[in-house]
Amino acid sequence: MSATTLTTSTGTRSDVPVGPGAAPERPERRRRFAGWGALVLIGVVLAVGAGIAGMDTSSEPVQLDPTSATPTGTRALVHVLEQRGTRVDIVHDAPAATESASVGGTVFVDDSAGALSARSARQLKHSAHRVVLVTSDTRVLEAFGLRATAAAEVSATTPVDTSTCAVPAAAAARTLTATGTGFDAPASMVRCLPSDDSGARTWGLVRTGIPNGTVTLLGATSVLQNGSITSAGNASFALNLLGTTDRADGRTADDDAVHGASSARLTWFVPTASSDGAAPSLADLAPGWITPVLLVGALVGLAAAFWRGRRLGPLVVERLPVVVRAAETAEGRARLYSRTRDRTHALDTLRIAAVRRIGRRLGLARGTHVDLVVAAAAVATGRPAASVGAVLVGGRTHDDATLVAGADAVVELERAVIASTSGRTPTPSARADGGGVSAPAASDETTGTATPTSTSTSTSTSTSTSTSTTMPDHGGRP
Repeated sequence: MSATTLTTSTGTRSDVPVGPGAAPERPERRRRFAGWGALVLIGVVLAVGAGIAGMDTSSEPVQLDPTSATPTGTRALVHVLEQRGTRVDIVHDAPAATESASVGGTVFVDDSAGALSARSARQLKHSAHRVVLVTSDTRVLEAFGLRATAAAEVSATTPVDTSTCAVPAAAAARTLTATGTGFDAPASMVRCLPSDDSGARTWGLVRTGIPNGTVTLLGATSVLQNGSITSAGNASFALNLLGTTDRADGRTADDDAVHGASSARLTWFVPTASSDGAAPSLADLAPGWITPVLLVGALVGLAAAFWRGRRLGPLVVERLPVVVRAAETAEGRARLYSRTRDRTHALDTLRIAAVRRIGRRLGLARGTHVDLVVAAAAVATGRPAASVGAVLVGGRTHDDATLVAGADAVVELERAVIASTSGRTPTPSARADGGGVSAPAASDETTGTATPTSTSTSTSTSTSTSTSTTMPDHGGRP
């Protein structure tokens, strides 16, 4: 549907149909594909989520990674251990770690990610001879019989004296840099690497017995990392703890060989969430029917968005169950304009209505531009086009006097057009007594009710269907 485009003095553009029976054009095209837009948005969100979930994080450094040469890795320690004759086996499955522990040697359990299950921890406890444990999981600590809890992160600015520690590897190192996790542990256990000298002391190294040997809880993991293994006595401690000489009974590697134990063997166990013996994840704990239900729910949501958002055609006009008199709607708008003191908008409303009526009076098509309406009105009345354009478009309205003058000019121009098309002489624009000027009857395009249009020059509120042209100050009241 084509319409007359009117640029008002407020800078807004209005589509003004000028033909008989014209109705404002509705943006059906914008709403028609709203459903498709919703589907596209949902697809983009899902694609972004899948991309984030599938991002490769393998490039991020992993602490205590035995194959990493980064400052937080432990490749240097593994390399030196192998040079000294210690066999290092890196495993990720609990059954393989348990089988290797039963042969002998040391089992280093790096459960920093909390993926080890309590059941696998208990199996290691009963099969291993020496276990070095890195974890803060309470379930794993209880499975190994360690009555310790992670308390706080500790970071020693100076090396800590360990010459009196009951752990032989720590005593041989004499000093260590204790950086990592501090644990609260009872005095019945062997405790080393204190965090401070206060009463709330935590410990970076805790040891207790297991059925076949000992388990050492290592919280100060910086002693093993590439970036700090050369500090203080960290290298000596790491080699003795994971190598061949850390025996509380003083036995050497030769003694282990005589007794059939292979102490020159290190099983580096790093449990992962997907390995056997790992702790169950949220997906493992969820019932089997949850995935189909979520899938069906997602499909139902997409179908609902498509159903409610899609427009099958243009909007239709529905008759209101209640007929409202045009005068009431006009008076209501007039009160709103008066309350907000929007004189420009009030006068623009009168101008737009006049453009519609003048266009129909002159027999112009519905799609005629407002400039052509101005030109036709100028030819019909014999007035300059600039003068007619100033009346029908005009500028901003700053006071009541300008509003009244503009409304009178609109009424006078419309009277002149009617007179020129009917062959009559136009009547004066104002009565001799200074009263209001009556305009030709115009049909209200919203309700279809014919209503007269008048402009009042007094300060009283007009009872006609047009908006009041005066802007009295009612203190914010209509």
